[in-house]
Amino acid sequence: MAQHKITVLDGHALNPGDLSYSVLEEFGSVTVYERTKSEDVIERIGDSDIIFLNKVCITKEIISACHNLKYIGVLATGYNVIDTKAAKEAGLIVTNIPAYSTNAVAQHVFSFILHFTNRVAQHSADVKNGGWVKAQDFCYWLSPLTELEGKTLGIIGYGNIGSRVAHIAKAFGMNVVTANDSARAKADNVKAVGVLGLSQCDFISLHIPLTTENAHFFNAGIIEQICNKNTILINTARGGLIDEQAVADALKSGNLAGYAADVVESEPMSPDSPLLSAPNCVLTPHIAWAPKETRQRCLNIAVDNLRSYINGKAKNVVFSD
Repeated sequence: MAQHKITVLDGHALNPGDLSYSVLEEFGSVTVYERTKSEDVIERIGDSDIIFLNKVCITKEIISACHNLKYIGVLATGYNVIDTKAAKEAGLIVTNIPAYSTNAVAQHVFSFILHFTNRVAQHSADVKNGGWVKAQDFCYWLSPLTELEGKTLGIIGYGNIGSRVAHIAKAFGMNVVTANDSARAKADNVKAVGVLGLSQCDFISLHIPLTTENAHFFNAGIIEQICNKNTILINTARGGLIDEQAVADALKSGNLAGYAADVVESEPMSPDSPLLSAPNCVLTPHIAWAPKETRQRCLNIAVDNLRSYINGKAKNVVFSD
C-alpha cells in the first residue's frame, strides 16, 4: 500500500486524549494538531494528500493552494465548513460521518426533557443546602413535577435522530406527532400535523439541518402561533434555527415555558447572548455527540471511509449539486 501523508487539523474536538489517532498510521504518516487557526491551515496542510477536520473551514483559496490534497475527511455529519463546489471542481473526495451520534443526541434530548419534568438538579442543590435537614415532612418539592405519560411531543425533522427520539418518547407513554409528512413517520405510526399543528404539544424538539432557507425558522411569529406558557422547546440541532432574542423574550414574557439547547448561533458562545440571562433556559456546550462510545464510532467510520477510498470504493462522499 502506498504511504500517504495525513494531517488532522483539529484533533482535540474528537479526541481530547481518550481515543487514539494511531489507527490512521496503517495508511501512512500522521500529524495531529489539536487546533488550527484559519491563518495556519495552508501551512499545516502543506503537501499532505489526506486531511481530517471537524470545524476548520476549507475554502476555495485553501484548496487552490494545497496542490497535493486529494481527500478531505470531515469528522462530523455536517460538512458546511467545506467549499464542496470548489472541492468537486478540484477533483477532491470529501467524506463525512453520517448517523454516528443518533443514540447520543436522542439521549440528550431526554436529559433536557427530564430536567423540566423531574427538577433533579434543583432539588439536589436544595438538599445539599440543608433543605431536607430542615424540612418538617418526609418529603417536599420546590416546583411542580410532571409525568411524561400522556404528554405530547412534537418533532420537527423526522430523520434518524427524530425517529429515535420518537421511539424513546413512546417508551415513556408520550403521544408523538411530527411537522413532517414522511414515509419514515408513517412507518413509525407518527402522525404528521404540520408546523402549526404543533400548537397542541407540551414539548417541541428540533431535528432539521440549518440552511439559508430555514435560518431563524423559530422566530417571534412561530412562537406566537404554536407556543404558550406550557411549551418546552428543545434544540439539539443547530443554534441558527432559532432567533435567540425572540426565544429569550418569550421566556421572559411567559409565552414559552422553557428552552433547552445544546447549540447556539455562535460557538463558542457570545458573551452578549440573550439566552445567558433568560429564565427557564438550560444550555449545554454542544456535548450531545460527545460520549466516548459515540466519538469512537465516529473515528471508526472515518477510518473505514479512508480505507474504502484508498481501495477505490469511496463511500459517504458529499458534494454540492
